[in-house]
Amino acid sequence: MERQELQTFLTLAEELHFGRTAERLLLSQARVSQTVKRLERKIGAPLFERTSRVVRMSPLGRQLYDELAPLHHRMEEAVARAKDQARGIDGELGVGFLGSGAGSLTQPILKLFRERCPGCEVRMRETQFQDPLGALRAGDIDVLFTCLPVEEPDLTVGPVVINEHRVLAMPRSHRFAGRTSLSFEELAGETFFRVAGGAPAYWWDFHVPPRTPSGREIRRGQAVATFQELMTLIATGQGVSPVIASVETYYARPDIAFVPVHDLPTADVALVWRAGGTGSRADAFIRTVRDVLAANGGPAAF
Repeated sequence: MERQELQTFLTLAEELHFGRTAERLLLSQARVSQTVKRLERKIGAPLFERTSRVVRMSPLGRQLYDELAPLHHRMEEAVARAKDQARGIDGELGVGFLGSGAGSLTQPILKLFRERCPGCEVRMRETQFQDPLGALRAGDIDVLFTCLPVEEPDLTVGPVVINEHRVLAMPRSHRFAGRTSLSFEELAGETFFRVAGGAPAYWWDFHVPPRTPSGREIRRGQAVATFQELMTLIATGQGVSPVIASVETYYARPDIAFVPVHDLPTADVALVWRAGGTGSRADAFIRTVRDVLAANGGPAAF
């Protein structure tokens, strides 16, 4: 199979439309059709079922795609990594993180990236609640590990690195501190926290819901700007707060208890970058994250 035949087949299998396939490959529709027919003659059977209205993959075409697509992806990744090494990527890469960053995957990601790009210095920078996306938008960092949701048109959400359960952080003296689990409905009478600064309202509402599942309003007290501020206020009895489960591992304190909240949705931590182009350093880092996830079997669970 020639390279153009492979690319045309894979693209048409994804688009199932000759016009869009031609646009992606910068070819004419006639050239796409000719290439597919030539490949089908080599194979000896149709790979696509065509009508005047729709293009579908044949069973043989689906089988061929399922076997070829992962191999093609790995080949493209290998070529990209070789180009990175040939260019000798150097300079400085700013990597932002909120909380524990990529958690248990942080070290494997950084280790592999440094092996691949030894001339590139990684500069880590912590972000805070009050402006979790500001450093990325300002160009102070190139990529950011942060909690989703991120629904910003100028930012691209990349691979999810951690999927976390949610727990309630509370003072050790709290009446719920000895429980094995909680329902969020039970927390209607508790005081939570507002967020200071420019954090998106939808982002804070996901992590600190304003209402219980039945619609009862959650009282919000003092505004917090940083994670350590939140933890100190909780420890001194100013309120309680849902947090991701890894907080108990990475930020454990003797004066704070953590109890699972079984009816809150899990939270994802993902790699995010500015839309419209990243540059060779960030591209190499993004590929490294994807490769570590593939080797790990997907996002880490917590």
